[in-house]
Formats: sequence, C-alpha cells, structure tokens
Amino acid sequence: MHKFTISAVGVAIAIASFAVLAGGTSTPRVDQREANQQARIDAGVASGQLNARETNRLDKQQARIAGVEAKDKADGTVTKSERAELHRMQRRASKNVYAQKHDAQTAQTAQTAKVTKP
Repeated sequence: MHKFTISAVGVAIAIASFAVLAGGTSTPRVDQREANQQARIDAGVASGQLNARETNRLDKQQARIAGVEAKDKADGTVTKSERAELHRMQRRASKNVYAQKHDAQTAQTAQTAKVTKP
C-alpha cells in the first residue's frame, strides 16, 4: 500500500507543477475537481476498495488530464472548447473512480489475508 501512496503523491505533485508552470490562465474549477478526485482515489486505497492495478490506472488517467490541462494553458488561454474537453475527461474519470471503488475487486490487506487462510 506504501507504493500506492507514493504514486498518488507523485501525481498530486505533477498536477501542482503543471499549475505553477502554466501561470496566467486560471482553471479553478478544473483544479478543484482534480484535487477532489485524487482525494477519492486516496480514500479508496486507504479503505482497500482499490487494488494496485485499479489505482495505477486511475492515477494515469488523472495524469493525462493534468497533461491536457497544461497543454491547453501553454498558449496563455484556455478556450471554451478546451474547458469543455477537460470537463468531459473529468466526468469520465469520476465515473471510473466510482466504478472501481464499488466493484467486487478489493486490495488484499493483511487482515483479509489472515481471514482467507485456512
């Protein structure tokens, strides 16, 4: 589980770096939603609702969104269509976080390992 925390922190730092480098353009709604989704992923890891594979997939999806946001901010203006694309990507990511947290797969913790052994 320690690896998941490190990767989640890495994604959060990458998102923050993109925001700092972008400078002039402001996308507070997008940034807040990214932070909320990262918190949901972290909560899923902590509760055991997300296994390693699910966590990595969701973190990569968040990193792709942050990359698109940085690219959109690079020219100094985030257009209406670029914002719409970011919101669409975030809606899809939010649905994926929900689906992965509520599916039958869970992370194997020390407690569940003890229970399943004969």
